[in-house]
Amino acid sequence: MATQIVMDHTGHSRHEFDAGDAEALAKAERRFRALIGEGFTAAVRTAEGESCRVFAFDPTAKETLFFRRLRGG
Repeated sequence: MATQIVMDHTGHSRHEFDAGDAEALAKAERRFRALIGEGFTAAVRTAEGESCRVFAFDPTAKETLFFRRLRGG
C-alpha cells in the first residue's frame, strides 16, 4: 500500500492506494497533478528521515509528502 500525505492548514490527510489497482493508481496520479498545480511541493522518502523533491508522479514510491511552499511577508 502506498500513501500520499497532504500537509495543509488543517493538519494533514492521508490517501492510501494500491499501486497494483489501475483505477486507484490513476486517481493517485490525478491527485498528484492537482496538488502540484495548486502550488504544493512533493517529496518522496528516500531513507529514514531523508526525502527528495519530485516533479513527476512515481507509482513505485511508498510515501509521497505534499506541503505548501513557504511565503515570506
